[in-house]
Amino acid sequence: MKFIHFADAHLDSPFLGLSFLPSDSFAQIQKAPLKSLTNIVNLALQEQVDLVLIAGDTFDSYQPNPSSQIFFAHEIERLIQAQIQVIMIFGNHDHMAKEDLLVPESPFFKLLGNREKIETCSFTTKTGFEYDVTGFSYFANHITSDLIAKFPVKRNCYTFGIMHAQEKTSQNSQNVYAPFKLSELQDLNYDYFALGHIHLRQVLAKSPLIVYPGNIQGRHINETGPKGCYLGTIDEQTKQTEIKFVQTNPITWMQKEIELTEPLSKTELEHRIVAQLTATATTYFCLRIKGADLLSEKERELVQDNDFWQMISAKLEHESQLVDVRFVTDSHLEVAENDRKYFMQAEKEIFATDEFARISKDWALKDKYTDDLAQSDDFVEEVKQLAEVKLNSKLKGVNDEIN
Repeated sequence: MKFIHFADAHLDSPFLGLSFLPSDSFAQIQKAPLKSLTNIVNLALQEQVDLVLIAGDTFDSYQPNPSSQIFFAHEIERLIQAQIQVIMIFGNHDHMAKEDLLVPESPFFKLLGNREKIETCSFTTKTGFEYDVTGFSYFANHITSDLIAKFPVKRNCYTFGIMHAQEKTSQNSQNVYAPFKLSELQDLNYDYFALGHIHLRQVLAKSPLIVYPGNIQGRHINETGPKGCYLGTIDEQTKQTEIKFVQTNPITWMQKEIELTEPLSKTELEHRIVAQLTATATTYFCLRIKGADLLSEKERELVQDNDFWQMISAKLEHESQLVDVRFVTDSHLEVAENDRKYFMQAEKEIFATDEFARISKDWALKDKYTDDLAQSDDFVEEVKQLAEVKLNSKLKGVNDEIN
C-alpha cells in the first residue's frame, strides 16, 4: 500500500509584507501553494497511491475565497477519478462545517470527524489490504481539551491516526490546539499518526511513526528550506512502513549571510550581496549583514530600501528575489564602563514584554499582521539588533571625531 501525507496548504494565504514585489513576482508567490498542491496530486497519480491524508489547514481561513475552494475541488476530483481514497480533516484555520466545503462526500472522499467528533472509517485497498483512519476536524479555532483519551483502541488491522494538533507545553495559554503528550500517541500504538499544524517537518517518533510533514509552501522567511509531503509505502505482509519526503514547493525561502570586517563602497557591497545570493531554483532570500555597524547611515538606508532589493533581484537567477535584509552585530557598545550598566538597564526595560507591547501598541493595532509581529520573539530580537547596530555606528562616529 502507498499513501501521501500532507498538511497546512494554506491555499488562500495573503502573503502579507510582500506587496512591494513586482506584480508578476507577487502573483507567483500567491500561486505557489496552489502549484505545490498540484505537484502533490501529480505525485499521487504518478505513484498510484491508495490513500491521501490531508491533516488540516488546507485553507488559511474558515471562510476561504471561492477561487481557492474551486481550485481545491478540481484537484480532489483528479484523485477521485483515479479512485484514490482521500481523507481530510479541518484545522484551526479552516474550522468549517462539512456543508461549507465544495467537495461533496463520495466513496473516495471523506471529511473525517465533522464538528470535532472522533470518527473512525474503515477501508480496503484494491489488493485487499484493510486499514482504519481515526481523527477529528476543528469546528472552532481553538481546542483546549486533550482528545486522545477518546480515540478508540486499535483493531487488528493497519491503523492511521490523523490530527491537527501540537504537543503540550508548560504554558497553559499555549495549549489551545488539541494539546497532546507524545507518550499518549505512542500508547495508542497506531501504525502511523499523521499530524498537522506545525510548519516544521519532523518525525516525532519512529515506532510507531508519528509525523509532521510541515507545510507545503513556505510563507515567510521563518519557513525556510524544501517543503512538500511524505510518500509512505507499507509492506502489506509485515505492516512495516517506510516514508520519504518529496519536495513540491515552487519557491524556497532561504537565509544568507555576509560578514563585514571593514567599510565597503556601495558598489563593493552590492557585488558582495549578489555573489552570496545563489540558488538552483526560484528562491526568496533574507540577507543577514553581520558587522552592519560598519555601514554608514546612508548605506543602511540603502540596503533596507525595497528599490535596492529589486535592483539586486534583477541580477539573480531563476527569478529569485531579495525580500528582506536584517542587521546583526556581535560587537559590544563602545561606552565607558560606568555607562554600560545604564545601557543594559535601558535595554532590559525597553524590551521587557509589557513595555515593548506598550511602545508598539499603536503600530501593532494597524493590522493583524503587525499585531502578530509585535508579539513575535524573532521580531523583538530583530528590533534589538537594529538598535544595537545604530547605536554602535553613532558611537563610533563620536569616537572618530574625538580621536
